Amino acid sequence: MSFIHKSSDDAFRNDTVTDATRFAIDRAVRTIHDGGYENLRLDIDTTNATCWCYMKPVEKPSYTHALMGDISRMQTAITRSFAEISSPRATPFSWFVMASDVPGIYNLGGDLGHFAQRIRTRDLDAMRHYGHVAVKAIHRNAVAFDAPIVTMALVQGDALGGGFEHALSFDLIVAERSAKLGLPEILFNMFPGMGAYSFLSRRMDRAKAEALILSGRIHTAEELHAMGVVDVLAEDGQGQQAVMDYIARHNRKQNAHQATYKARRRVNPVTLEELIDVVDIWAEAALNLTEADLRKMDRLCTAQNRRLAGLEAPMPLLAAE
Repeated sequence: MSFIHKSSDDAFRNDTVTDATRFAIDRAVRTIHDGGYENLRLDIDTTNATCWCYMKPVEKPSYTHALMGDISRMQTAITRSFAEISSPRATPFSWFVMASDVPGIYNLGGDLGHFAQRIRTRDLDAMRHYGHVAVKAIHRNAVAFDAPIVTMALVQGDALGGGFEHALSFDLIVAERSAKLGLPEILFNMFPGMGAYSFLSRRMDRAKAEALILSGRIHTAEELHAMGVVDVLAEDGQGQQAVMDYIARHNRKQNAHQATYKARRRVNPVTLEELIDVVDIWAEAALNLTEADLRKMDRLCTAQNRRLAGLEAPMPLLAAE
């Protein structure tokens, strides 16, 4: 993991910032940084009040237990460090951005190989455990880590299945125009059980959310922006700059933005109880899959692995009719 904490004089140009405040900021940054993350890269830019978190999985760019563990530790560290801050002036950042270090891929979603093994052995507890760990992390995103920050997902490549669900859990989605997002679970007779229904039904009406889930279609960010799912559409290759421009435009009104998203969560909450209940439905449905369904899951997993090895092109826009 690499780490950049910009705490030079440029970061504290206001002479009224006390040594105690500087110490509090540095302590918060160290708390967040010292998590021993092997699958994440953090860049905490105190100058621009932004924490950049890049997924950099040691294994494949899916939600493996190792990646989820690092994300959970990082989220807990943010919550803890902000809870210990006594003054708003001592917060290390006001914006959080989750992105990916893997070219062309945000995240390919759940660990399909793990799922197939557990389903074949009828291991319902393992399926539930995986899902519960995932949605607890999803819920921490959805409540902005219980901290006074605005969260964003920056999607610059494929966000499929659980990768799309992960992006949906942030306050805002910034995506490059040709990035591909979708829920292909219907291909192997399943539905996405880790937040898709909860978050999509709050970004669009129920019928449209269900149609998107049951179609299995992979959409471009441009299409999803037109549907109101993607908040900020960036040109290809300009995603990071689009985030920086957005923050620069709105930084002076971050308090209003943060409070608005907090009000959104109060008026139309996605509770952890709801997410866990849906995971349990998902896990039970998974054990109904036939061997023919599991072979389709195996083929999709193989296609992902071949793509990662550079042997195949990205998935087509239409994953299912």
